[in-house]
Amino acid sequence: MKRNTLFSCILSLVLLVQYRGFVLVHGDDGRNLFIPKKLEMFVDELPDMPKLQGYGFKDGKPVTGNLSIGMYDTTWKFHHDLPATRVFAYGVTRETATVPGPTIEAIEGIPTYITWTNHLPSRHFLPWDPTITTAKSISGVPAVVHLHGGVQPPSSDGNSMAWFTAGFSDTGPQFSSPVYFYPNFQPPGNLWYHDHAMGLTRVNILAGLFGMYRITSPQETSLRLPSGSLFDRQLVLFDRDFRTDGSLYMNNTGCNPSIHPQWQPEYFGTAIIVNGKAWPYLRVRRRRYRFRILNASNARFFSLNFSDGTKFIHVASDSVYLPKPVQTRKFLLAPSEIADVIVDFSESASDSVILLNDAPFPYPSGDPTDEMNGKVMKFLIGRSKEKDTSHVPSTLMKYPRPQSNQVAAKRHIIMYEYESKTGDPTHLYLNAKSFMDPVTEMPREGTDEIWEVINLTDDNHPLHVHLGVVTVLEAQTLADVDKFKECMMKKNDVKACNLTDHLTRKKHGVVRHERAWKNVVKIWPGNLTRILVRFRPLAEKKFPFDPTAEPGYMYHCHILDHEDNEMMRPFKIVP
Repeated sequence: MKRNTLFSCILSLVLLVQYRGFVLVHGDDGRNLFIPKKLEMFVDELPDMPKLQGYGFKDGKPVTGNLSIGMYDTTWKFHHDLPATRVFAYGVTRETATVPGPTIEAIEGIPTYITWTNHLPSRHFLPWDPTITTAKSISGVPAVVHLHGGVQPPSSDGNSMAWFTAGFSDTGPQFSSPVYFYPNFQPPGNLWYHDHAMGLTRVNILAGLFGMYRITSPQETSLRLPSGSLFDRQLVLFDRDFRTDGSLYMNNTGCNPSIHPQWQPEYFGTAIIVNGKAWPYLRVRRRRYRFRILNASNARFFSLNFSDGTKFIHVASDSVYLPKPVQTRKFLLAPSEIADVIVDFSESASDSVILLNDAPFPYPSGDPTDEMNGKVMKFLIGRSKEKDTSHVPSTLMKYPRPQSNQVAAKRHIIMYEYESKTGDPTHLYLNAKSFMDPVTEMPREGTDEIWEVINLTDDNHPLHVHLGVVTVLEAQTLADVDKFKECMMKKNDVKACNLTDHLTRKKHGVVRHERAWKNVVKIWPGNLTRILVRFRPLAEKKFPFDPTAEPGYMYHCHILDHEDNEMMRPFKIVP
């Protein structure tokens, strides 16, 4: 979305007043929204989310696990100076539900069955827009769970139309069972689970329906990376706005209210939240730590760096280990991406460091960060250096490399944003089609494909392909983008619009810490990005289930406000 469009969309920010150290804004519904400009940072300690074992034991050996996890209407404290906030949260019980939800721990090759139960109320407490394609029910809030990065059968993938309400009083057209089967038939790595209900993903995740899922393997032990609950931590990053009564704030007036009364193209909150706390702190020792960092924001990108220049050592990207460690001092994390990094605090000359963010919003051409959204959390470093038995090996895990000369098909995927006469966004499509249009992508099981993704919008779109793993081969800058876009908006045909005439010689390589198999890839504006998509397990030729079954899978932009308004398409695996 264009920067000037963002300003025209912020209809609610009309009056600033000072109140008890907070800056207040009168929202579009007349209730006070506060921007925590003077809300004290680094006063809440970083919590560690509860853990659930997705496996059992029999005769001392791990066996198939069974869990029951509910979605509850409850409250959560995001900051000790804020009243408790109403949220939707995952948990075994309402009393133990958290934001983020519990971390599910699974073992490679040991299946996990999860029964997902919906205990949500009859109405949502956040505004949602009935004019976009949405899961609608008069009996309760629709919800469905997707394991992001998971390799699972279609019936357990969390299709957006497989939603259900409390007590299964109402279900979507693709609903089959609340019991989901996760084979964990994939390499060890980091995944996350979240709501995926059609047209409600942005509000259900904003309400709190997300959590991490980790697949472990005995082969990781030989790597000797930092381990254990003290030294191997998850950091789940997201942003939120609050009213003075502690409730979550989401603008209930759309950019084009005559078309979409509520839908906004992006949600950006002022407070940066980590593991459910606003700007927390963590006491660390002078040694190595492992941080699994998930960006669970609706639309915000994070460009992360430490205030003292401490480096990151990347060991994995999304759900797959890198072949070798990669050092950076700053890296970009798109919504739904996961960075798995080692940080050695023994190398810091300070007794504290702040994790900073300087990614513009919307990314890449939006507003710069400020003193609030430019800070993430603080690390308080102990004085004494201690013996550290962990280390970072020179090699990690190797998987089959992508072979671009052995692909079964090549496709073009075009990203469009449509605007009203006022220049404000109305909806976004992939290949000029809505989610409800018939399937056009039907890859064969066991094959690789090259997708040439052309971004004709002003935003960077994180592209997620369910079931498959992806890797970026290269990106190529387009010339005379406006002319090409004008033609494509009319014809939606790369040949008729002479794509080759618009491809420049300027090509962009892939940053070293992302030269691997991933679940999400960044698609830069004004570029053609070539990605290789693998529709088979990394180390095997066939899936341990039928991927050709109904209801199939999906691919979409992972800016939640975009996917909710049609930037999502179904695809079907064929034999």
